[in-house]
Amino acid sequence: MESTEAEAILQSQAEIQQYVLAFVDTMAITCAVELRLADIIHSHSGPVTLSQIASCIEDSPSLNIFFLERIMRLLVRRRVFTAHHHSDAGETLYGPTHSSRWLLRNSKLSFAHLILMHKPIMSSWNYITQCVKEGGSGFKKANDCELWDYASQNVEFNTLFNKAMEDNSWIVSEAFISEYKDGFSNIGSLVDVGGGIGGMAAQIVKSYPHIKAVNYDLPHVIATAPPHNGVSHLGGDMFESIPKADAVFMKWLLHNWSDEDCIRILKNCRKAIPEKTGKLIIVDIVLQPNGSGRFDDIGLLLDLHMLVALGSRERTELEWKKLLEEGGFPTYKIIQIPALPSVIEAYPY
Repeated sequence: MESTEAEAILQSQAEIQQYVLAFVDTMAITCAVELRLADIIHSHSGPVTLSQIASCIEDSPSLNIFFLERIMRLLVRRRVFTAHHHSDAGETLYGPTHSSRWLLRNSKLSFAHLILMHKPIMSSWNYITQCVKEGGSGFKKANDCELWDYASQNVEFNTLFNKAMEDNSWIVSEAFISEYKDGFSNIGSLVDVGGGIGGMAAQIVKSYPHIKAVNYDLPHVIATAPPHNGVSHLGGDMFESIPKADAVFMKWLLHNWSDEDCIRILKNCRKAIPEKTGKLIIVDIVLQPNGSGRFDDIGLLLDLHMLVALGSRERTELEWKKLLEEGGFPTYKIIQIPALPSVIEAYPY
């Protein structure tokens, strides 16, 4: 019994230490993206030495190869890269993995820009205790303005944010469009609310060319949107009005806002669609606090990240149900897709 208790105490000690240092994983991944380590390793036809990696890192006249080796050691431990050690004391050879593909800077299916986008947000986490005590977002406490205002005033961050959201659309779009194919059959027109620079709307129209799509977002976002076949861009404020269409689409939008703000948005969605045939299509996380799926832990982590960054939240099914009812959508169904979010199809009837 004493041995079992001692082992439990030792294990719990290790777990807490792991949690305390979890930020190191985040920053090591960020470093890998900034140095383009995945791009360098994937650009070679076979495994590469540390010296080869170092020689390809730009703007590094005083690169410390010993520091680089220690970054690589952790990333190999985390299975981001592979390492093969020669028995004859030759140089270690590093190779790519499935995970490293998600760090490529020039790939549409990548988290690289999302990782870089979060760097300015990291200081917000210093204020999480104040958020709990006082409410409000950590980002505003750290920067004296909300994230959306910061993006509208900072061209570099706005561009990075929009690129990260576009990449996110590519990652989700394949799973969403393939699993939700029956949902588009009776839609002639669609408005993507908060659609960024239009990547998701473009993917929908490409797969379903009979749909006329409007990409609707804030004017400073639309100003950077490239042309897409079958998609028209429109700047505006979803809190004021939403363009009319057969269906309203919102991907990872409502988790940015409080319940009160979401209800305002939903009521405008309700006004924008036909009373008897219209529908609302939401692609967002449905939290499973006790779930054991591969994305359930990520949902809980992202919930706290939304708390800190925006003072907002992810939601359980019961919370979604209440929100939809108050916004004018008494009926809904949830469709699971092989991705972090789910599809919530809601109706005004």
